[in-house]
Amino acid sequence: MSNNTYNLDAHCQAILEEYREHLPEFEKVVTTVKASLEKVFAEAGLVVASIEGRVKTEGSLAGKLELKGAKYATLADITDIVGLRVITFYIDDVDKVASAVDRLFDVDWENSVDKRKAHEIDSFGYMSLHYICRKKGFPYRFEVQMRTVLQHAWANMNHDTGYKSGVEIPREYLRNLSRLAGMLELVDEQFSSIRTELTDYRRRVQALVASGNLNDVLLDADTFRSYLQLRPFDKLNRRIAAVNQAEIQEVNLMPYLEAFKLMRCQTLGDIDRLIKEYSEPAYQIATYQIGLTDLDIISSSLAPQDICIAGILIKGAGKLGLKMLFDILNGESDSNEMMAEFLLEQTRDLPFMNQ
Repeated sequence: MSNNTYNLDAHCQAILEEYREHLPEFEKVVTTVKASLEKVFAEAGLVVASIEGRVKTEGSLAGKLELKGAKYATLADITDIVGLRVITFYIDDVDKVASAVDRLFDVDWENSVDKRKAHEIDSFGYMSLHYICRKKGFPYRFEVQMRTVLQHAWANMNHDTGYKSGVEIPREYLRNLSRLAGMLELVDEQFSSIRTELTDYRRRVQALVASGNLNDVLLDADTFRSYLQLRPFDKLNRRIAAVNQAEIQEVNLMPYLEAFKLMRCQTLGDIDRLIKEYSEPAYQIATYQIGLTDLDIISSSLAPQDICIAGILIKGAGKLGLKMLFDILNGESDSNEMMAEFLLEQTRDLPFMNQ
């Protein structure tokens, strides 16, 4: 495109020509900086919503030069030719991203801006952290913006509605926009607060489980996952496997959370008691099932399954209880009732059923 298309003086035309000459380099830097960020986030276990990158278009640069080209001596004075934006899920992750950017690149602190320090009532969508950075081997500075998903969404909505466009907005609409901004800011803060509280809760649970205070730990997905790390079913599984000198194939035992709830377990201590109380009957069930076979691989789910089966049979819940267990583990199906009936018949004469 010819320089004559734009209303630029000779100085600004020279800057635009420099931009055109180095455009491939700018595009390459977007790719390399984005890759560097993705790598460091992955290594740190930091999950972000997105990483966006772009090179300022020629038209956008020309418009900027038309308005205030005199303030730029060279293209290197324009800090946002290359721009990246990291969108995080949580407020406190913005600072983690900023720390990563600081480690990767040389930050121009004098020209970087922390817009989060603004306290205007309508500032929510503009509370980004903007770092102006330098990269080794690249003579031009580039910008990295960091903000949350909600801040990003709000900024985009404001842009679409023409807010901040210089057009005076009626007071009624301005008030509603400010109220919404305040609500979103509160939601942003609460998401981070809830995540922190959940993290603290999980740490307390892990400490309780590790200490053996299982009666104090309510049964839920997080606590059951921590409990499984203690490998509470290994002893019974090894005993069952020894019958056929079988190998134990590890499988996900999280589906047994609902099975133990069916057994009316409310704490991890309740599951621990079931294991102690029903391991012998569960062993009898397992050996009856595999003892006359040449099965050389068993699933790690065999122990918790047979513990639940033993508990259901001993408590007299019978076929209905077994069907409910199989519905939980296998999904609801008519075949589960047949399995329950068959198992009931199989176990009728086992020693634990005649005590």
